[in-house]
Amino acid sequence: MTADIDRTTGPEGAPATGPQAIKAIPVRHYGRYVTALVAIAILVAIVYAFGQGKINWHAVPDYFFDDRITTGVGKTLLLTVLSMLIGIVGGIVLAVMRLSKNPVTSAIAWFYIWFFRGTPVLVQLFLWFNLGLVFEYINLMPFYKDYWSNFMTPLLTALLGLGLNEAAYMAEICRAGLLAVDEGQTEAAHALGMSHGKTLRRIIIPQAMRVIVPPTGNEVINMLKTTSLVAAVQYPELFRYAQDIGQVSGAPVEMYFLAAAWYLIMTSVLSVGQFYIERYYARGSSRALPATPWQKVRAHLTSFSSRKVTA
Repeated sequence: MTADIDRTTGPEGAPATGPQAIKAIPVRHYGRYVTALVAIAILVAIVYAFGQGKINWHAVPDYFFDDRITTGVGKTLLLTVLSMLIGIVGGIVLAVMRLSKNPVTSAIAWFYIWFFRGTPVLVQLFLWFNLGLVFEYINLMPFYKDYWSNFMTPLLTALLGLGLNEAAYMAEICRAGLLAVDEGQTEAAHALGMSHGKTLRRIIIPQAMRVIVPPTGNEVINMLKTTSLVAAVQYPELFRYAQDIGQVSGAPVEMYFLAAAWYLIMTSVLSVGQFYIERYYARGSSRALPATPWQKVRAHLTSFSSRKVTA
């Protein structure tokens, strides 16, 4: 026999009580507070030090939208776009050559990547700019013939120095993206009768873009900053114009701050564009797309308001 237990009363007839709620005590992260205080102290010290320095801060807004500065910004962006186009197209061609079963084309691509990745960009720029000391003329037979100094303009020097160097890096990025696609995709495409070129265009490259886009975005931002090196070969871009204005106005340091501010603005815009491009190519590979900055702000505002109502 089993005895019925009265669950409404406790021992000695006292009313039964349910389980008490667990009172959770949050863990206190004292290290975070100390780190935040140290970081704030360092930031305040840096701001104070620059505030006490002999810097004419008024020169920065005075020249921020100067015609020469805005012209330099335009030429910097143009040089970035053209150099990246050369780099991306050359990188794709080199990556395909590198993966080719033909040992000659594969060896040529390997040598190109080895040479241009192994030498500094500034050295390459000076090499292109000073080849006129070696070759007096450029002779393309019936198509073109001229003095090398007339042919190798500062713009062409900048494009060759930046674009050809970038092609070596983009080749490795594209090769990694192509290798990331499963070989079964290629086999299935060939089984359907697709040629090798059509398989690359329709099947392999679209899937490889998810791997290629993030490092390519970093390369674009890096290229934007690397364009400042072409000032050494007399091409007038943002940094060169800022230098010239600084020498004439007597505020060289202030103009460096101005150039840094413009570079920060341009790289920030490019970073936002990179985020949305990566988000676009992440479709189909992630269960949920990463939240946009505006979505994150709205989520934080919503959570803050809900906490306030609950309190």
